[in-house]
Amino acid sequence: MESGSKKKSSQKRERDLFHVIHKVPCGDGPYVRAKHAQLVEKDPEGAIVWFWKAINAGDRVESALKDMAVVMKQLDRPQEAIEAIKSFRPLCPRNSQESLDNILIDLYKKCGKVDEQIALLKHKLKLIYLGEAFNGKPTKTARSHGKKFQVSVKQETSRILGNLGWAYMQKSNFLAAEVVYRKAQMIDPDANKALNLCHCLIKQSRYDDANLVLQDVLQYKLPGSHDSKSRNRAEELSLELHIKLPNNPSSALPGFAFEDDFVEALERLMNEWAPPRSKRLPIFEEISQFRDQLAC
Repeated sequence: MESGSKKKSSQKRERDLFHVIHKVPCGDGPYVRAKHAQLVEKDPEGAIVWFWKAINAGDRVESALKDMAVVMKQLDRPQEAIEAIKSFRPLCPRNSQESLDNILIDLYKKCGKVDEQIALLKHKLKLIYLGEAFNGKPTKTARSHGKKFQVSVKQETSRILGNLGWAYMQKSNFLAAEVVYRKAQMIDPDANKALNLCHCLIKQSRYDDANLVLQDVLQYKLPGSHDSKSRNRAEELSLELHIKLPNNPSSALPGFAFEDDFVEALERLMNEWAPPRSKRLPIFEEISQFRDQLAC
């Protein structure tokens, strides 16, 4: 009898170890089978079938929907993932909607749906403005490469603005991209956003302004300046500016219009982080002046 008990205990330990190693949840429902197909059998198509069954059966719908979207993206089926999230997100709890939005943004990016990406990023900024981001908390727990860390609302705002700037760059709307990159840098500066801002200014033929921004990276003044990828890109931009600067003085050329309502909303949103010496952020003064010039 004792021998049988030890055998069962050993088998239980082996099962527990299996679940830990393969990161597969315990149980025998459709969601567990989906994760087994995904992580153990390496069968993504089979995993999607089981994820669908899990969603239809109400078995861990939120996790099944998110995991299925990730697998679909890996199989280059992002449009299906977008439709699935839109259809089934009402079945997920309110505190999961933010992470579903993040997945949608990534899928829109994969599909080249820039307008949808911009609209959703603006929506996320609106939620921050209304105090509804992070479910009303000042920070949230994020995970990267298996490690957990805390993200503040300010850091999240800067990240969203950086993504919004990148989306505007894809539409060659470099004026709009400049606005949001400058605001993002005022909140949580880093080398990557500075290099993107430099690129936006070059595209507007504002080479002196671009050079000033680039110097912060070249002189290691910003987080991420030591990164090899940032260094290589900074050197490329520096070479481009070296060619343009001698014979091309800085000038602000007309670009694309930046939505007035979004400029005002963004200014209100970020007012609490504005320098105390001015109620209106300098970048928005520049945009207003720019619009006045175009109207003349």
